[in-house]
Order: sequence, then C-alpha cells, then structure tokens
Amino acid sequence: MPVLIVGGSLVGLSASLFLGRLGIGHVLVEKHPRTSHHPRGRGNNIRTMELFRTAGVESAIREAASVLAGNHGILQAPSLTGTEHDWLFREIDPGGRAARISPAGWCLCSQNDLEPVLLGAARDLGGDLRFSTELRSFEQDADGVTAVVWDRRSERPSRVRADYLIAADGPRSPVREALGIGQSGRGELFHNVSITFRAKRLADAVGDRRFIACYLTNPEADGALLPVDNQEQWVFHAPWHPERGETLEEFTDDRCARHIRTAVGMPDLEVEITGKAPWHAAERVADHYGDGRVFLAGDSAHEMSPTGAFGSNTGIQDAHNLAWKIAAVLGGWAGPGLLETYGTERRPVAQATSARAAARSAEHSHPGYSAPATEGPQSDVMAVAMGYRYVRGAVAGADPSAPAVPARFRVSAEPGSRAPHMWVHRCGVRISTLDLYERTCVLLTGPGGASWYEAGRRAADALGVPLVCYRVGDGPDHELAPEPGVDWAELHGTAPDGAVLVRPDGFVAWRAERSVPAPEAALTRALREVLRLDG
Repeated sequence: MPVLIVGGSLVGLSASLFLGRLGIGHVLVEKHPRTSHHPRGRGNNIRTMELFRTAGVESAIREAASVLAGNHGILQAPSLTGTEHDWLFREIDPGGRAARISPAGWCLCSQNDLEPVLLGAARDLGGDLRFSTELRSFEQDADGVTAVVWDRRSERPSRVRADYLIAADGPRSPVREALGIGQSGRGELFHNVSITFRAKRLADAVGDRRFIACYLTNPEADGALLPVDNQEQWVFHAPWHPERGETLEEFTDDRCARHIRTAVGMPDLEVEITGKAPWHAAERVADHYGDGRVFLAGDSAHEMSPTGAFGSNTGIQDAHNLAWKIAAVLGGWAGPGLLETYGTERRPVAQATSARAAARSAEHSHPGYSAPATEGPQSDVMAVAMGYRYVRGAVAGADPSAPAVPARFRVSAEPGSRAPHMWVHRCGVRISTLDLYERTCVLLTGPGGASWYEAGRRAADALGVPLVCYRVGDGPDHELAPEPGVDWAELHGTAPDGAVLVRPDGFVAWRAERSVPAPEAALTRALREVLRLDG
C-alpha cells in the first residue's frame, strides 16, 4: 500500500480524504473502536473550509453543523444570571470580510459531528480505514516502511508494507517517540477537565446570547461553557491543577455538578453529568517533522493552546500539504526532495501559530491559565488562519526574511502565500479560482499572457509534469471570464501580461510580474525548483 496512516481522528481522517481524492491508496489504523463521541475541536477556520470545499465535503459538514450555525462570539461574565458581561468578540466575521476574500466561511462543527463526515467520504473514495487497530511496531528501509498492526477485536497481528507512513497519533505520539524526535517550546500551559452534561433550564439563562463559548469568571467556580445543541446539551471546561496534587478522581459527578451550578449562577439547576475527559494545553513543536519515509502531522507534530482552535486547523492543513507532495512523488512528476519541504514549510507555521494561540489564551484569561497578556491584542485571527506563508520550501522567489505568520492579513499572490480567490466563469459555470487547485499545478495568465500559456504547455510536456493552463479575460480565447469589477492582474500583483504558477494545495509557487523574452525557459526553471526535479 502506498501510505499507512496511524491515527483516525481529525487529522488522520483528513489525510485519508485528501489522499483518496488524489487516487493514492492507503491504510488507516485507529486504536479506538469508533470516531470521537466527545464534542470538542469545533472551530473550523476559513482556510480549512476551503480545503474541505475542494475535497467535496463542505456542504455535508455544514449540514452536520447546522445546529450551531447561528452561534458567534466569545462571552465573558461572572455568571449567566447577572447583568454584567463583556463580549471578547461578538462576530466571527465582522463586516462580512470573509465573503470578499473566500468562497468558504467559518464553520462551528464539533469533532464528534465532523469526523463521521470525513470517515464516510474517505471510505467512499476507497480508503481502507481500520478502527480497533493499533500500530505495534514499524521499521523503515530505503524503499519503504514495514509495520506490524494489531486488530484489538480478533487479537491478531498483521503486516503492512507501505511507501510512506503518516503519524497522526496524537500529542504523546508513539511514532515520534520511536523516531527519537524531540520537542521545543514552553511545554504545558494549563489543564482542564471537559465535562459534558444535560441541563434543560440552562437555555433560559443563556437566552438569545448564541455564543461559541462563555468564559465564566466566578472565582469560586470559573470555567468555560460551550453549547452543544443550544437547548439541553452542554460542555463545561473546568480548571484542573495536577501541579497542586489535584487528581482526576476528585472530579466526581457531584463536584462537577456543584461547580457548574455555581459558575452559571443557578444553585438549583438540575445537572446530569454524561461524560468527562481531561485535556492539556501546551506549546510544543516537534524538532523535525519526519525521518526518512515517516512524517508527523497534527498533534504529533505540534501542541497548541485551544483558544482560536488553531491546533486542529493547523493539523488538517499539515495533512493537505503532505498529501499532494506524496501524490506528486508517487506519480513520478516530482523528485523525492519535494517531501523534504513538508517540514521546511509547516514547522515554522506551527511555531508561529502555537505562540499566537498561547498569547490569545492569556488575552482571554482562559480558565486555568494565569499568564499575563504581554504581547498585545491578538485581534487579527485572519492572519493566522489565512495569512500563513511558506518562505522556504517548494516555492521559487519567496522572501526568506518574511515571517511565517504576519501581524496582519492581506490578500497577496506573492510566492509562498495562499493564492487569491476570485469568482470566474468557466464554460458558463461560476466557480472560484480556488476550485481549480487540487490535482495538478495550475498556471494563470492575464489578458496579455498568450506567450505564457503556450510556454506552460511546452514546459509541462518537456518535463512530464501535469500542468493546467488558464487564460483569464473576456475574450473568446480565454478559458476563465472574471466577474465585472475584478482585475485579475491587480489582484495577483502582476501586469496584464504576467503569470502565476499555483501548486495543487492552492499556494503560489512562482510569479512572473510581466512577460519575459524566454517564457518557456523561465517556467521550466521554476517547475524544476518547485518540484525538486533533477537534471
């Protein structure tokens, strides 16, 4: 099998989906018997939803998330019954900014609702997904990875031979430990116990405040309240202090119920505890994202504070970055060196994002986290969600001095950045330019870019690289017609006779701001550099 995925949570399932879309056979093993039943990891940012849109599952995810579609903002209050409260932010997308820069939008979909959608889509694409199956051991050689997996139901082992292994096996990753890869960062930040419960009358106290989360600040019982259905089912994150000797056994149903009643300000509230799960907020990033034919993704590669939901989104985006590169190498149209750019690109993004996540937790005074807010307001979430960029790696002409995550987001088509979205018509059908990026590299040229169009086809044929070329304009010889008022060249930072090369993951690989005397030679050099083609 080309790929073995270890771990069947959000990141592993996303890797399965993305590989399946690219026609790459794989086996996924997950030690648990089923997908998550705990409502957590609910925030899916715009970039993640763009990836799910391209993968064909956006509408199914929004349907699964429909019960929370009207929830926005983070509320902070001493209780739910008093008049004092403060919105840390009221709208996820104030002013409708997202609609101007993306065909997708934020989506509040809890992990227990999202994972079944990904699982179904991955299986429909032919993925071999095995639950109640764990990795027991693996070894790699020059040609691949040999793993022993254990079926926990039949209690029988089997052997899997794969070209590559993707470890999406969580923050305590046995694969990472087996490889001897260390971690860097500030380590553990704080600890919480996530409590699921039913309380029919709590909705009366919440009223019309449809929040994503409410930080309750009663010093005798602080915590974070999250709606599951806005009616009876809720989640409460209670601070846990193992550093003071506090044990999980102390979180009895009775204690949890009393804590919730005090926090919300309803001493007679009927509370039925339905589940408890500890979690740890940390800031750690793996020192390397892989070793040979084994790669880390998601929590095995990085741990982040949950504020902003950056951890799960970064992990899903890891899987997307890695999937197209594995497909390109296995397909023979990229050199093996392309896979080395996975860590080169993703690790700096994780380092910058994990620091932003911790700063945001401090700014919001997340329950259980007492660190002071020292880095200023972390208001531009879009910079983290959409503005991250690859200054080194599978790009040509990127600015290596630029930060991986900028202070502020701006639309850009600079090499290493996410390619801009614009609405165009192709064969009479309205699509986003982002819908073009998945299986191959894409070359976009403007109204004066006929020479680039022909050069792109010749360079691709000579190199054996799948490249789709599009001319953007209103003429009959243009494949993409922009909507009125949108200037392709201005949006992409080129002259009308310029060109932009976009990778299958929707990131700009190279850009020519104007026509050059030898366009085929220029494109050939760029493709060789980006795809690590030798000779």
